[in-house]
Amino acid sequence: MMRERIIFDRAVVDFQTDQGPLRVVDDVSFTIHEGEFVSIVGPSGCGKTTMMNMVAGFVRPTSGQVLLDGAPIAGPGQDRGVIFQEYGVFPWLTVEQNILFGMKLRKSRVPQAERESLKDRYLQLMGLGDFAKAFPRTLSGGMRQRLAIARAYATRPDFLLMDEPFGALDSQTRSNMQNLLLDVLQREGKTVMLITHSVDEAIYLSSKIFVVTARPARIKEIIEVPFGYPRHEELHDDSRFVSLKARLRGLVMEEYEAQQRLSIKEV
Repeated sequence: MMRERIIFDRAVVDFQTDQGPLRVVDDVSFTIHEGEFVSIVGPSGCGKTTMMNMVAGFVRPTSGQVLLDGAPIAGPGQDRGVIFQEYGVFPWLTVEQNILFGMKLRKSRVPQAERESLKDRYLQLMGLGDFAKAFPRTLSGGMRQRLAIARAYATRPDFLLMDEPFGALDSQTRSNMQNLLLDVLQREGKTVMLITHSVDEAIYLSSKIFVVTARPARIKEIIEVPFGYPRHEELHDDSRFVSLKARLRGLVMEEYEAQQRLSIKEV
């Protein structure tokens, strides 16, 4: 039995607005186990990112709780690496300086003797060895995202929290990044929480998918992905993959339609 690492226990988040409290997450309960790759899918603006931000420690629940190894999450920690869609790399630092940056912070400090070897390891794993001295502005979007992943991994977190990390990439680069991520995870082993709008991406990468309702976010359905690892491009042509994709897309579209009805009603 895999160990329970993250537990959402009837978590609720209300944001204060000029019109009063706005409920963004409502009575959410689920568990993420050691080594799982979990994707959260649902319509834009439904509260998916807020759920991830609770795990990251950026947002606290208004009621209920989110537990990490049995204790309430009180704030950010070195055990959780966060990767955003907009890359999150420092343009004034070179590629290798970006990777080294997190290892020098007090909360995630890596002993100096280990920094260079870790930096070199992730430069090679991410295919950035020839660009160590380059600045991010000279890199393609896919390379900047590889750099963001390398920097997150170099601090050796237990958890990787990813918010639409490949959303800004073209389809071919996105596919390559997905395969690179799977390859690195196969070598490193992490527990991953991914926010994505792509049902194809969710199925290809995940071991479990949480379908979220229109705002406020609730868990609509939990889907166990029936494919093992490692995974390869041919999986997209598997009849089970195609069937699951159609089912998942239908669930998500139901919530898009519900959200559109809510928007019209609010207007």
